[in-house]
Amino acid sequence: MMTILPHPRARILLLLSCLLLLTLPAAAPAQEAPAQSPPQQTKPTPDDAGPDTDNGTIVLKKKKEADEPPPPPAPVAPKVKNPDNETFSLRVDVPIVNIDASVILDKTHQFVPGLKANNFLILEDGVPQTITSVRTTQTPITAVMLLEFAANSYYLINDMRNASYYFFRSLRPDDYIAVITYDLRTHILTDFTNNKDLIAQSLQSLMIPGFSDTDMFDALYETLDRTSRIEGRKYIILIGSGRDTFSKLTLDKILAKVKNTPNVTIFTISTGALLNELRAGGGPRELDYLQAQNQLQTFARMTGGLSFAPVFQGELPDIFSQINQSIRNEYILTYRPTNNKNDGTYRKVKVLLVDNEGHPLRMQDEKGKPQKYSVIARDGYSAKLPVE
Repeated sequence: MMTILPHPRARILLLLSCLLLLTLPAAAPAQEAPAQSPPQQTKPTPDDAGPDTDNGTIVLKKKKEADEPPPPPAPVAPKVKNPDNETFSLRVDVPIVNIDASVILDKTHQFVPGLKANNFLILEDGVPQTITSVRTTQTPITAVMLLEFAANSYYLINDMRNASYYFFRSLRPDDYIAVITYDLRTHILTDFTNNKDLIAQSLQSLMIPGFSDTDMFDALYETLDRTSRIEGRKYIILIGSGRDTFSKLTLDKILAKVKNTPNVTIFTISTGALLNELRAGGGPRELDYLQAQNQLQTFARMTGGLSFAPVFQGELPDIFSQINQSIRNEYILTYRPTNNKNDGTYRKVKVLLVDNEGHPLRMQDEKGKPQKYSVIARDGYSAKLPVE
């Protein structure tokens, strides 16, 4: 069988028509819905900002920083004039002086209560001061019994023992007492304690003295130095002849120490008064005794204490009753000195009693008889030194 091949031009036309038919879409049946291709996920363009949501095609753009309200301004830093931001403070020291004073009737040795601020007059270097407060107090005592125990005279040792035992009996359970003896040097028999049995044992141990020298200035200086380390009011009961034989310190130096030691009151009880009465008639012995008495009285007066020279043992109960009235009951006077310089100088102080018109206060008993009294207080104090 013979096949007729079309003309080459006819083959080209037939090929083009076939290609045209292939490019036309095929007709779908009317009953079927046209198939949809799945949606393609496209990456967001750089212009599309914000989170992707499934609620629609609208996407809220992020607020620009220009739309946000401006932040509040930062607080202005304080201007610091001090270098390196250091903080300096200024403290003004206003001096306050407390004076312990006792008012005792001379006849009965009783403490006079009920006095007010307007009944007191304080003179500092002769200048009247304004008293800011007055209060009374009755407190336990902290005291040192400073006893002369030297091999110089049996009569002096016997007087010392009697006086120390009477003071020991007047103690109360809450009193703190130390016992120190002195001859060529000091000896601490017992430190501060309220155990009366221990104090009694220390006094009973005074049997045989060691030396005959009585270095009273050195012993008093050491005792003042020890008591100055204790807070509060302290008392020294100095029982001895008042003579000093071999101290390294002079009288001027011990007086300066007494002046510069605050809150210490010295009471002195002289021994050997009866022996001196028997030896009366002048001479070196009597001059030594008078000088010793003057030294004891000076120590007591400078610190607001009392000085006694009992001749007979029967005077001791009355003496220690007066001492107890003085140290257990006292007025505390507070004032701001008109001389407020911190120059370390010594200020002389005098305490007087006056009435409402400024005249010396007069006291009377129940029968209208005048009563003599004594105001016991320090005669001065040392001002503070300037702060460097």
